[in-house]
Amino acid sequence: MFHTRFIVAENAQEAGALAADIFENLINVKPACVLGLATGSSPLPIYAELIKREKEGKIDFSRVRSVNLDEYKGLAPDHEQSYRYFMQENLFNHISIKPENTTVPDGLATDVDAMCKAYEERIEEWGGIDLQLLGIGHDGHIAFNEPEDHFPKMTHEVKLTEMTIEANKRFFNSADEVPKSAFTMGIGTIMNAKKIVMIVTGAGKKEILKKSFWGNVDPQVPASILQLHPDVTVVCDKDAYPF
Repeated sequence: MFHTRFIVAENAQEAGALAADIFENLINVKPACVLGLATGSSPLPIYAELIKREKEGKIDFSRVRSVNLDEYKGLAPDHEQSYRYFMQENLFNHISIKPENTTVPDGLATDVDAMCKAYEERIEEWGGIDLQLLGIGHDGHIAFNEPEDHFPKMTHEVKLTEMTIEANKRFFNSADEVPKSAFTMGIGTIMNAKKIVMIVTGAGKKEILKKSFWGNVDPQVPASILQLHPDVTVVCDKDAYPF
């Protein structure tokens, strides 16, 4: 049975506002909710909208808790390309969320297994993720779960594919500077979220969106597993919508 709901917007800005509506509703119903957050260009309109709405008094982040999908291995939190830095600059520094309630994998972890285990335990202690925000890669990756022969379950270290390194090199001086590994939530962790919102914009994502939601469930297309989740909303602009 096809559970996924699609909301089609005129453009990326409107898609961001429509996705922000879902966040606003949840925060108002459950002020201490747990949000799973994402980085990259797709979520930026959502974050800008959420900042604006808190300033207008429509939402209150003071009790909200957050966990991020991933982080580059080897980057310190204050490195300009680290995902912790991205979150601070684009969301956390502008809202009332408490620093101790924001969680991003530790890019400098020396004991990777212990860090990943602690990450999973924190999510569990907080009662699980209420709403997980996702983007999608051109190869169907979600978080840094790349195409492979199985769906990784828990938070883990992953080697990045050439396609991902190539896609991310625009943020660095060259492809050589892009970290070759990252820490990421597993597919199982993502699938355990009570609700999932995926934001997809631009014609370049049309083909992979169709493959992910109308093709077979296949670990070579990691996002295809979302077909099996009972509560997924895809907010896309009309350029990305396959039909």
